[in-house]
Amino acid sequence: MSLSGGKDSTALGLEWLTRHRADPATYPLDEVIYCDTGMEFPAMVEHINRLEAIFTDAGIKFTRLKSEHSFEWYMFDYSPKRRNPALQGLKGQSWPSHNIRWCTTELKNMVVNAYFSDLRKKYTVIQLIGFAADEQYRLKREANQNPNHRHPLMDWGWTEADCLKYCYAHGFDWGGLYEIFHRVSCWCCPLKSLPELRNLWKQFPDLWERLKNMEHRTYRKFLKNYTVDQLEIRFQFEEERLAAGLPINTREFHQALKEKLKECNQ
Repeated sequence: MSLSGGKDSTALGLEWLTRHRADPATYPLDEVIYCDTGMEFPAMVEHINRLEAIFTDAGIKFTRLKSEHSFEWYMFDYSPKRRNPALQGLKGQSWPSHNIRWCTTELKNMVVNAYFSDLRKKYTVIQLIGFAADEQYRLKREANQNPNHRHPLMDWGWTEADCLKYCYAHGFDWGGLYEIFHRVSCWCCPLKSLPELRNLWKQFPDLWERLKNMEHRTYRKFLKNYTVDQLEIRFQFEEERLAAGLPINTREFHQALKEKLKECNQ
């Protein structure tokens, strides 16, 4: 079984283990595989440790995979072949983006695929995947059409909301991460929404400082329209406006923010 540590794979793992204990022939489980990016929230690290103990105590092999190189090595030191002449001579991949999600490719997909490739040389491998019932669209992707993949949550009709409710009911809450983030991905992910980034700034100041330091070491903006420093200016400005009873979603606000950013850049 593949475990990301999120609500869906956690619900799948816990429920499958329960059924496996009652009927191992119908619900076989030989190994749980987790791939560590090295950039998880501290609460997620604790969550994975707890799950590892549960599976190990049940006699299930728990395997941790990790890329040979770290996120920061790929971001700052790796020197890939450049198609864009403007990037020649620059070190590192810089921030991931919607179009270039090198983090997922290098730190997860390639590592996990290599591991399963080795397993398939020795065994017939059936892989349990934690796609929820309301994620049917994910099956349209070619990479998700492997005939040896199984999607129990879809078979059971468990939605994302069902999975989160199940995890909460079994005492898994990720330290409240799902109350402030839609998805509990790497803490430094630029694909987070603006409200999620605001929550990161407000509730995880230590991680936010690390984020700023990381951007100061690379050549690409964190977001298309904002650096991390500019996001901080925006969030602070929003706090000031809200404290004064002023709106933060009007044309006047955006014009005032534009002037604020211009002033801070001088």
